[in-house]
Amino acid sequence: MDKIYSVNGPVVKVADTKSFAMQEMVYVGKKRLIGEVIRVQSDFTTIQVYEGTTGLMPDEPVISTGAPMSATLGPGIINNIFDGIERPLKKLEEVSGAFIADGADVSSLDTEKKYPVTMTVKTGDKLSAGDIYCTCPETPLITHKCMLSPLSKGGEVIWTAENGDYTINDVVAKIKAPNGAVEELTLCQKWPIRTSRPCKNRLPITKPLVTGQRIVDTILPVAKGGTAAIPGGFGTGKTMTQHQLAKWCDADIIVYIGCGERGNEMTQVLEEFSELIDPKTQRPLTDRTVLIANTSNMPVAAREASIYTGITLAEYYRDMGYHIAIMADSTSRWAEALREMSGRLEEMPGDEGYPAYLGSRIAEYYERAGRVKTLGTTAREGSITAIGAVSPPGGDISEPVTQNTLRIVKVFWGLDAQLAQRRHFPAINWLSSYSLYQDEVGRYIDLHEQISWSEKVTRAMNLLQKESELQEIVRLVGLDSLSEKDRLTMNAAKMIREDYLQQNAFDEVDTYTSFSKQVALLTNILTFDQESQKALELGAYFTEIMEGTVALRDRIARSKFIHEDQLATIQALKEEIVETLHQIVAKGGVDNERD
Repeated sequence: MDKIYSVNGPVVKVADTKSFAMQEMVYVGKKRLIGEVIRVQSDFTTIQVYEGTTGLMPDEPVISTGAPMSATLGPGIINNIFDGIERPLKKLEEVSGAFIADGADVSSLDTEKKYPVTMTVKTGDKLSAGDIYCTCPETPLITHKCMLSPLSKGGEVIWTAENGDYTINDVVAKIKAPNGAVEELTLCQKWPIRTSRPCKNRLPITKPLVTGQRIVDTILPVAKGGTAAIPGGFGTGKTMTQHQLAKWCDADIIVYIGCGERGNEMTQVLEEFSELIDPKTQRPLTDRTVLIANTSNMPVAAREASIYTGITLAEYYRDMGYHIAIMADSTSRWAEALREMSGRLEEMPGDEGYPAYLGSRIAEYYERAGRVKTLGTTAREGSITAIGAVSPPGGDISEPVTQNTLRIVKVFWGLDAQLAQRRHFPAINWLSSYSLYQDEVGRYIDLHEQISWSEKVTRAMNLLQKESELQEIVRLVGLDSLSEKDRLTMNAAKMIREDYLQQNAFDEVDTYTSFSKQVALLTNILTFDQESQKALELGAYFTEIMEGTVALRDRIARSKFIHEDQLATIQALKEEIVETLHQIVAKGGVDNERD
């Protein structure tokens, strides 16, 4: 029997053995701690242990499983909370109390619960990898579709169970492969977490992921199947921004990974998500959410595995034809775990002590996102949108984790400490951030919504950029030095910033803005700018325009607090804006004649 030679934190070495393969899952010590082989040499095999190694001693046994570190995929994943290696925390609490005991052995999914299964195949049908053979309602919002594993050779269905209630390990169908082997199909399957699940082909990423956050949907959109990063220093609102995206984006399923974050933040997620009602379905948000909690006081090695577990669960539901949004908070904590493991392995350090392969590991994670056509005779369309928070020390985005992330992702939502200090949230800096999906998303919306959305967004961004230029002049010589036209531009940009981009996550109306309402709000502000510039050209004075529109501008500002079902009220404001400014021009002309 193979035995422990040395223990160094979560790193265990076994001497003179040929029993283990790379990335194989093993049981370490008398407590049967879960570990994974990460290095195989002629004299030593190195294992990283995903649980606490306190009390572990040399000469304790190490047992091979012959299988890679895998996730169990089947009904029961949604509306559950797992640790970094897919152990259900609620079940662990029942077994070992509030603190997880080392070696606690629980199955990832409930093996006793029965699901009402409906068979979708019959005897004689031919199945290939990815084909669906039965379905069951996992939650009131999500129908679980049991698929033939991508590793299966497929074959002819020779037996199916009757429709009824079954556990995840009950055999519901049997298929006969071309070589004569019989494969039994249950409601679950296993998949190695570090291996990407295959698809038929990848599709262009053009359709917007509507988040209800105005600065994101308008200025810095992300597409379904896209990748985005949220770097920012302490207190700038990374976690809160991710919470908002998770709550309100129009993905079918949310996978939220708390990777090395504080326990109280994960508690907040649990409490908020369980109380929140999905606006589209009027059901609790937990009915379409998977939570993976690997908090900062949990073993560091499991933190490194947590994002692979999360993306594997996301790929499984993507293959069913769902659109997934996966949130990792934060990848900096994951990279720190990678750095610690690399140090214990005595690898040559790269920038700031991170391993030389940091960039490739980050790329491997984000490249598993995308919009795809799935395997199967009848291909389905699914997507994974990956959004990762990055916590650069001191807010310095030139550090390695942020830089390697920005090389991969297509959307950069840069959080600004100065905006956060001014209580402007989301504190995303619209000038330093960027989205490479803007053109594709704009064309998609123009085509499908039949509105000139791209033009409106361009006009709004031009106003914000012009304001930034004018502020330099104002700082030097004061506001009075500007022309009346420039002062109107400054006013319009301020309206965009304060009345449109600024959003209150704690206001029950302003926390989410539908796309139709966003169009109406932005149209009103741009109409006000356009009509006030016309009025100026026709002879009205800046002071007349500002004094004559005080009440109107106040109504424009308060429009974002009007409920979605009163959208017509916001849309009607456009005509009132035009009429009011026409009256100011007419009144100015009469006064000039009298003079």
